[in-house]
Amino acid sequence: MSTVLTTATATARRALRTVFAEAGVQGHLFARDVDGRAAVGLDEDAPVAPASVFKIPIALAYACAAEAGRLERTERHAVPLVPRDGGIGVSGCADPVEMSLRDLVGMMLTMSDNAATDVVLRRVGLARVNELLARLGRHDTRLVGGCADLIGTLLAELGASSVAEAQSVLAALPPEGITRLSVCVPGRTTRSTARDTAALLTQIWRDEAGPAAACREVRDVMARQIWPHRLASGFGDDYRVAGKTGTLPGWRNEAGVVEHRDGGRYAVAVFTRARDIRSGRSGGGQGHRAGGPDRGRRAPGPVAAGR
Repeated sequence: MSTVLTTATATARRALRTVFAEAGVQGHLFARDVDGRAAVGLDEDAPVAPASVFKIPIALAYACAAEAGRLERTERHAVPLVPRDGGIGVSGCADPVEMSLRDLVGMMLTMSDNAATDVVLRRVGLARVNELLARLGRHDTRLVGGCADLIGTLLAELGASSVAEAQSVLAALPPEGITRLSVCVPGRTTRSTARDTAALLTQIWRDEAGPAAACREVRDVMARQIWPHRLASGFGDDYRVAGKTGTLPGWRNEAGVVEHRDGGRYAVAVFTRARDIRSGRSGGGQGHRAGGPDRGRRAPGPVAAGR
């Protein structure tokens, strides 16, 4: 999937660097025309920690498996009480929960429900997700596990026994201690790049990532995301945004497709990392504690596996 950068690339890159610098973040961005070859990027090939943006390929693998008859969308699954991280959706439920696989995928993408994600990933299989990414040529994107795996790694490194305890430990860590956490280092956790993520979105929107019905299902659910404060906040009513956020200590991300009513479609992937984690200037937008949106909260950011 070759791209031709526009003649405005140098100017655009300078403008992007200025915007990211003013926000106090290191930014990685790639935006491309879904139906053409024009594109622009900034540090788009550097590895990033995608946080919950990794839920997009999980959803794609589910939809492809459903179309292939390897699973049923309506099959029901119990969501285990452990591990639930106390976050939004079924992650915060105190009692037994059972849902259809299709609804669990909806919870995973629209509100970034971690417990729902892990049920879907167990059913689909981590190996199948990575095999799908490789088959699509997305060699810079690879998952090492689900949300429980990421949270478990974080708790172990912090010496914490719960998400609540981890919040307190994080608050006391020096900035360099936070940046060294495995979940925040692309070489030691689930990883991607801005270019690879935008390429995957382009394949989904072009019906090239799998059967057309599978791609359409992923697009439709992403369009129902409930967090409008990142990509969507930059566009008016003439645009429709289907996206997926991702959040980890210091990281604020979103990837999605912006569609104009005139028919233009643009795949955009933005990953930002705070230069000063303690300043609270970490790219703005939604943070999460275990219980959901945490407006006004300062860095280091959420523990609950990267919404």
